[in-house]
Order: sequence, then structure tokens, then C-alpha cells
Amino acid sequence: MDSLASFLQMGGYAVYVWTSYAVTAAVLAGLLVATLRTLRANERTAAILERDLPRRRRGRADGPPAGNIPGRD
Repeated sequence: MDSLASFLQMGGYAVYVWTSYAVTAAVLAGLLVATLRTLRANERTAAILERDLPRRRRGRADGPPAGNIPGRD
């Protein structure tokens, strides 16, 4: 048990070490929350844009028909 207490005291630098761990954990948690909020906002925007797009006809690729390619005779 003495070795655990010695480890947790970090040779007298425990305040600095554990504070840096706490700050790092807080920053990572904040980044995670910000990323998830941005992701959800982008998903909502994408859903709105996809809903408002006109439907395309299936069966033909976009672009000119194969017979009307400029520069080819």
C-alpha cells in the first residue's frame, strides 16, 4: 500500500501531474462534445438539402448523349 501512495504522490509533483491529466481529460471531453454537435448539425443540414433536391431520373447518366460528343466526328 505504501508503494501505491508513493506512486500517487509522484515524488512531490503529484499536484502538477494530476492537474495536467485532469486538464487533458477536460479538453478531450470538450473536443468530443464539440465534434458530436458539429456532426449532428451537418447531418441535419445534409438531410434538409437531400430532401429539397429535385429527384433525378434513373436510367441515364448525366451528360450529353454518346452520339453528340463535341470534337468527334
